Amino acid sequence: MILNTRFVVLIPARLASTRLPDKPLADIAGLPMVVRVARRAHESGAERVVVAGDDARIIAACQAHGVDALLTRTDHVSGSDRLSEACEKLRLADDTIVVNVQGDEPLIEPSLIDAVARTLCDHPHAAMSTAAHAIESPAEFTNPNVVKTVLDANGYALYFSRAPIPWWRDGFAERGATTLPPAPGALRHIGIYGYRAGFVRQFPGLPPAPLEGTEALEQLRALWHGHRIAVHVSAHAPGPGIDTPDDLARVRALFAAP
Repeated sequence: MILNTRFVVLIPARLASTRLPDKPLADIAGLPMVVRVARRAHESGAERVVVAGDDARIIAACQAHGVDALLTRTDHVSGSDRLSEACEKLRLADDTIVVNVQGDEPLIEPSLIDAVARTLCDHPHAAMSTAAHAIESPAEFTNPNVVKTVLDANGYALYFSRAPIPWWRDGFAERGATTLPPAPGALRHIGIYGYRAGFVRQFPGLPPAPLEGTEALEQLRALWHGHRIAVHVSAHAPGPGIDTPDDLARVRALFAAP
């Protein structure tokens, strides 16, 4: 648990999913996935953990297991829009630190949630915080489904990309991208964010950035408009998230293992 850093965890949960229908309610060892996520978040230092769902079935599942939840609109185009509505409904003060935990991360480490909150607290000039970890595989480095980031000397994100960054010009020219760039090396972005509630309210009103559309990465909107994102570099990769039926089967197997 973090000492002296007060924060709230919000977990956006959308019932519709093309690859895994009713994903938040998927059973994992006897509990709905979103409840599993909320219970992990409760192990962090958060003062409050709230699921922001778009369907009454999500709210009912949470309430049945003692998880705080509120119903949000069904027409939000992104999780950030859902968070903005949740901040309004919860009447959070503008300076409240909010950590956005994805609703498909039942193995998220509570210490990572704490670290993202602490990172934002420690960087008062940042509008957001997030996390990353070292990439250890050339295949992961070149995979466009793996989002990479590069940082400045003070731990702020310079850019996020699906492309392999930083590009080691001389090394890759000699041997191709079959190895990894030298220090500071390559970092994989972890999809967890910290915000102040005032910025959560502001973010949906920012015009989408051209780079955001090109890369399909919403966080680039913040950088495009001059906001800074502080990054916690974790020593470990996070547990697997769930996007597909195969992902769900793998996670179920982990919970079933002795």
